[in-house]
Amino acid sequence: MNKPESPRSRASGRVTLAEVAARAGVGTMTASRAISQPDMVSPALRARVAQAVAELGYVPNRAARALASSQSKVIVVLVPSLSNAVFTEVLAGIQDALEADGYQILIGNTRYSDAEEEKLLGTYMQSNPDGILLSGLTHSKRVTELLASSKLPVVSMMDLASSPDALSVGFSQLQAGYTMTRYLLDKGYRRIGFMGAQRDERTLKRAEGYRRALQEAGRLDPQLELMVGDPSTIALGAELLGRMLSVTPDCDAIFCCNDDLAQGAIFQCQRRGIAVPGRVAICGFNDLPVSAWMNPSVTTIATPRYRVGFEAAQLLRAVIRGEHPSSTRIDLGFTLMARESA
Repeated sequence: MNKPESPRSRASGRVTLAEVAARAGVGTMTASRAISQPDMVSPALRARVAQAVAELGYVPNRAARALASSQSKVIVVLVPSLSNAVFTEVLAGIQDALEADGYQILIGNTRYSDAEEEKLLGTYMQSNPDGILLSGLTHSKRVTELLASSKLPVVSMMDLASSPDALSVGFSQLQAGYTMTRYLLDKGYRRIGFMGAQRDERTLKRAEGYRRALQEAGRLDPQLELMVGDPSTIALGAELLGRMLSVTPDCDAIFCCNDDLAQGAIFQCQRRGIAVPGRVAICGFNDLPVSAWMNPSVTTIATPRYRVGFEAAQLLRAVIRGEHPSSTRIDLGFTLMARESA
């Protein structure tokens, strides 16, 4: 008697669903339901199919399943950084929102580069995703064309779209920048500087809010604004602090575009014997965990990073299911954390 052919001895080397069904003693359609829609079969049958899957080492063919169901169960997520704690928290929220439905996430790091975003999106679109989560609202012409031609639902994160047809979850970056600057003005500071890095769209909007508040108060001075294209780091914050005070020694407060810069600025002040906030107040943005434990603790804007990711993923899921959300623009707000540094 001939020995049955091993599933892995075939040219493809891939175990088929039919082989799983045969091992479990069920039909192919039943095996498929047990794997993709387990609630539709009995626990006993589900266990038999699961055992066959384990014994044979079966891996479902996602592409074939997508063709059969019109859904790939794949979501594309593009963020500008994987080392920045802001976006790791956003990703955690996305994962928690999607894992119950069995979605797989294709994560891409655009590195704040339009060219990289174009390349990643072009590559990931080949996986026939069900939807896309993007950071920010501003994209290159090529990315805009790719999104339009795909006709896929897209949710923008971390900011709020002005168009009622666009899906977005976040908060007003401009209003947050305005609020922090207004806080410093109300505390009595008059020569308020702004230190920014990366020059990404969120930093630029915070700077716009800063300018608006100072212009209303009649205290806008372009010399007090220091913006560079370098990636944001604590070391850069220390360097920019020195540059700011050398150009505008009468600066009495500095609004840093994020907490990394604020922490670096405070460390540099301590090295130079500059009192914070006695000589110069320092504040940041995002409320990273260490900011509350600095000495002095950092006055900053707390942003709902995890909730942005979670709510954006939930909104995308609803649209994929064909639902009509009550709101396409979800404003999660922000909180000014008044602490010791300003």
